[in-house]
Amino acid sequence: MRNIDSIYINGKFIAPSGTDLLDLVNPTTREVFGRVTLGNEEDAKLAITAAKAAFTSFSRTSVQERSAMLQRLNDAILDRIDELAEANILEYGAPRMAATGRVKLAAANLMDSKEALEQFEFVHMIGKAKVIAEPVGVIGIITPWNASYSQITAKLGAAIAAGCTVVIKPSELSALQTQLLTECFHAADIPAGVINVVNGLGATVGAELTRNRHVAMINFTGSTRVGKEIRRATVDSMKRVTLELGGKSPNIVLDDADFTKAIPAAVRSCYTNNGQACVAGTRLFVPEHRLEEVKKLARAAVESMKVGLPSEADTILGPLVTEKQYNQVQHYISTGIQEGAELVIGGVGQPQGLEQGNFVKPTVFANVTEEMTIAKEEIFGPVLSILTYRTEEEAVEMANNTDYGLGAYISTANLEKANELASRIQAGVVLINGAGFEMKAPFGGFKHSGIGREYGIYGLEDCLETKTITGFDLLM
Repeated sequence: MRNIDSIYINGKFIAPSGTDLLDLVNPTTREVFGRVTLGNEEDAKLAITAAKAAFTSFSRTSVQERSAMLQRLNDAILDRIDELAEANILEYGAPRMAATGRVKLAAANLMDSKEALEQFEFVHMIGKAKVIAEPVGVIGIITPWNASYSQITAKLGAAIAAGCTVVIKPSELSALQTQLLTECFHAADIPAGVINVVNGLGATVGAELTRNRHVAMINFTGSTRVGKEIRRATVDSMKRVTLELGGKSPNIVLDDADFTKAIPAAVRSCYTNNGQACVAGTRLFVPEHRLEEVKKLARAAVESMKVGLPSEADTILGPLVTEKQYNQVQHYISTGIQEGAELVIGGVGQPQGLEQGNFVKPTVFANVTEEMTIAKEEIFGPVLSILTYRTEEEAVEMANNTDYGLGAYISTANLEKANELASRIQAGVVLINGAGFEMKAPFGGFKHSGIGREYGIYGLEDCLETKTITGFDLLM
């Protein structure tokens, strides 16, 4: 039994003031493997005080000093890559082949921030004015359970590059992963108070970060509902907010695409991260006259994917993170059937032989209409909705007919057409013909998918204030 009974404040692991306990449950077996003691508002205040005190000196560190810190953080994570990956498998249910990659991504985020820092001009001239970029202050970082390592390091890397101190409130469902990652932070010899980590609930620790006047910025990734609550709560203190929220990303396959490649890729895009990804391509748009072909290809793609124990090397899809999340996805699958969508493969219940955990049958629906619940709401599970179009204009209109605007995907043999469509899709990131994400480029959403951008130079800039000085060279 793993008992996580400390938080990290001012360079030390200390017992929290909070006393509430939360069971940590293995999603593969639904068995309790540990408990975490949750911090409370007093713990958050203590962490904010430490971060505020450390900001005075840390904000004046040199580029070279902060670059060296980012390097040390990267090295400390890679030193424990196997242990971190095992925690991701146990606590989250990530397939083994993905878990190691997640740890490497977490470390790489810090190196990308280091590169952005070393390239950034903190002082430049505009006419007769000197323009200076300065750290915004203490940043409250609030991260989700579906990408704990990479979300924390992406936000932390930008903050350190800018010269900001942080208080991190990770998901309480990721306590084991958080503990190991925090131990890496401690081993990296970062000045006390620069990084503070408090396990706790959004209603306690998160709320204190959001309302506390000594926190200058909130960087949050999570649901659109909570993102809206955070934005409302930060109005009185005029905090800066960066919000990376939900998605219902469209995947448009044009008639000239190679369907034998595009459709399996579309299924994989939808099912990435066990289907628990805000940027997943959950709405697949295909030409109406090719629907039968698409259904066959999608079924074959799903059948080729192993749903199984995340510890096994060939598993593609593991369990969902909690029984609550499992039940939510079951609800959406049942709703799709009730509303008249055609079930191509999958359905309610667990795959045979995997009844002990939060395993979902990877599901594909066809003949989905825009009015159906599964076409409008974020499901956060391996459920793909296939919609049809008659013209490219109709495909673009349907793709944009959503409150969300995080990601989008396009497949076509005509690159000129692909780029033209990309310019018309309302999304923060558009991937063409199976291209991957560029982690140094800005990431964020349009509409209800968020505010601000993360990663690389853009993530660094979000953590900075701009000051204009004139007369700096003018003698009396």
